[in-house]
Amino acid sequence: MAIKRLDHVNVRTENLEGMVAWYEDILGLKSGWRPDFQFDGAWLYAGEYPVIHLISGGEDLVGSEVNLRLEHFAFAADDETAFRALLEEREESYRCGEPPAAGIRQYNVWDPDGNHIHIDFEI
Repeated sequence: MAIKRLDHVNVRTENLEGMVAWYEDILGLKSGWRPDFQFDGAWLYAGEYPVIHLISGGEDLVGSEVNLRLEHFAFAADDETAFRALLEEREESYRCGEPPAAGIRQYNVWDPDGNHIHIDFEI
């Protein structure tokens, strides 16, 4: 077996509407089809792939008693200039850095629930 790619990240929230709006506005993802689960949520797509799965609440879901320790997740992107301009225009908090010898510039952002995400641009 060989891992091919990251498929999606599943994020719990008590602010489904606000989270959907942020991922659409700031990261440019699009809401799309989602199976008819017995709990509320949303799937956000990058092109044809649903990369963010949001779950509303989650007390009764498998694993909800676990203290999660995800530090961040990341996306590779293009058009750094447009992304930085959007962050500035929306007055989004961010940190920008260049890991030594990695050939990328990382923009660290936080969604409305405080989840850490970085967006990587080749330099």
